[in-house]
Amino acid sequence: MTRILTNPNDNSSTTEPGGLGRRDILRGAAVLAASTVLASGADARDFGANAEPQRYPDPDIIAIDPKRFKAKVGNTSIKRLYTGCLWAEGPAWNAQGQYLLWSDIPANRQLRYLDDDGHISEQFHKPSNEGNGNSFDTEGRQITAERTRLVRYEHDGSVTALAEQANGKPLNGPNDMVVHPNDKSIWFTDPGYGAISIYEGKLANTGSLQPYQKEAVYRLDAQSGQLTKVADEPFKPNGIAFSHDYKKVYVCDTGITHYPQAENVVWSYDLDGQKLSNPKRLIDMKLDGKSGFPDGLRADTEGNIWVGAGWVGPGYDGVQVFASTDGARIGQILLPETCANLCFGGKKRNRLFMTASQSLYSVYVETQGAHFC
Repeated sequence: MTRILTNPNDNSSTTEPGGLGRRDILRGAAVLAASTVLASGADARDFGANAEPQRYPDPDIIAIDPKRFKAKVGNTSIKRLYTGCLWAEGPAWNAQGQYLLWSDIPANRQLRYLDDDGHISEQFHKPSNEGNGNSFDTEGRQITAERTRLVRYEHDGSVTALAEQANGKPLNGPNDMVVHPNDKSIWFTDPGYGAISIYEGKLANTGSLQPYQKEAVYRLDAQSGQLTKVADEPFKPNGIAFSHDYKKVYVCDTGITHYPQAENVVWSYDLDGQKLSNPKRLIDMKLDGKSGFPDGLRADTEGNIWVGAGWVGPGYDGVQVFASTDGARIGQILLPETCANLCFGGKKRNRLFMTASQSLYSVYVETQGAHFC
């Protein structure tokens, strides 16, 4: 995603150029001070290497609706596998190699976690052209949303640019993607965070929050290479996922980072071949009067939607699980950091990996990811 330019729970309309208000700055400082106090409290959970074992069941795995959230495993706990990133994003599981890949955008690198012995390759790809989201296609080739383009890593080590322009204009900055297993098409979002932040990219200097064109969702045809815009309702489309039965497409909207009229929601679309239709706001991220960003998401085999969320604080940040039938919140996995994205992996595809700000976390769940990556 990107740095916050507006407070998601602040309706202030007094802004400086670029969307940051004076009251936002003051309130942000107050929130930071309060967060520091909370983090230093004696009750804060220790995820360090020398931490005491967590008593079962893990209290940070919460079944809000036990009848619908049945994925909690009573004798497992949340583990922090790595820390030291600047902004961790884009986890993707490679089943052939049994490893997890993820991005550290500002550090301009991608890391790899090996499932066999827990080894972390800290510079799996460096430089990474400030790569963000990642996936793998049905041939096991890595696909990455770089700052300016969508690329594929070939089996011989070369890199192929799959998409750099749309509608005769440069892409704003691809973010996240999914691959359809039937026709191999790639569906990706283009919010443009890499072009409006020097921390995660390079300023486009176009004077617009839409660096080159309206933010949108695209479909890349695997056979012809044709790029088609399929949706542009979200202010800034971010995470994207297929439903468990491939009848829907879900898209996170993080437009509130730059558009005060935007809302923290997850959109749902009907998937009809190569087209999307019937857009609707399926999930509202509000909880106890507060609303955080829905960044990345995945679906499980039961049809539930797992969303990486944050920028609110303790009791909210982490993963939130929603029923796809009505968008109701049914479960949570609380983390001490904002969770940007997630994916299912492991030998049984029942291990949830979570990229959260500076760290990589995992937890076993009693369900499986609905898709191969």
